[in-house]
Amino acid sequence: MAAFKLLNPKIKFMPLIQDGKTFGANAVISFVEGDVRSILSAERSALNFLSRLSGIATLTSQFVNKIRPYKTKIMDTRKTTPGLRLLEKYAVTAGGGYNHRLGLHDQVLIKDNHLKAVDYDWAVLCHTIRKYKKRCVKTEVEISNLKELKEAIKLTPDIIMLDNMGIKEIKAAVKLLRSLRSDIKLEVSGGVSLNNVRKIAATGVDMISVGAITHSAKPIDFSLEIIK
Repeated sequence: MAAFKLLNPKIKFMPLIQDGKTFGANAVISFVEGDVRSILSAERSALNFLSRLSGIATLTSQFVNKIRPYKTKIMDTRKTTPGLRLLEKYAVTAGGGYNHRLGLHDQVLIKDNHLKAVDYDWAVLCHTIRKYKKRCVKTEVEISNLKELKEAIKLTPDIIMLDNMGIKEIKAAVKLLRSLRSDIKLEVSGGVSLNNVRKIAATGVDMISVGAITHSAKPIDFSLEIIK
């Protein structure tokens, strides 16, 4: 709608299907009424946005449906198109997924490169976690093995991310964490696909982040037809 309205505020946009609802091939999803020159000028921009965002919502929905009835949440990542992050994250929610952080400003994420940068000095990381917790900022630590998990648990972050770990290791991580803490959430990231996401959800993790739902979603084909 915005693509048309920005070009000509007098254009009327009438959606027939709400965001997040499914529809079949050849379905009419909206009507656009107004100056034909303005409509055709905005056509490609509008269709590009619609195709891209519908593709993200569709792929997200496929992941969400794949893990039913598990309570695990499908989360997006920061792997978004430059300039389109807010729109793409909205599309994720339309598909039944959940938004992770918008950026590093609203949730601290200690990644593997940060661990390497401080030579895996967990005392330094503990200080960092405490500092941001006092500011009521959520904190997350990324780890790649059970040894690192034991150290990360001591930091008491809000979330611990299990990065590129196999199913067997994920199960062990869930068992270990649940035996020690109930207030830290577990997230799985890396190597997630429609083929393995259900097995991951079955381990009992709280969240599964999937970069593919934004960076690899296939656009949905739409067209605009003039009716006389």
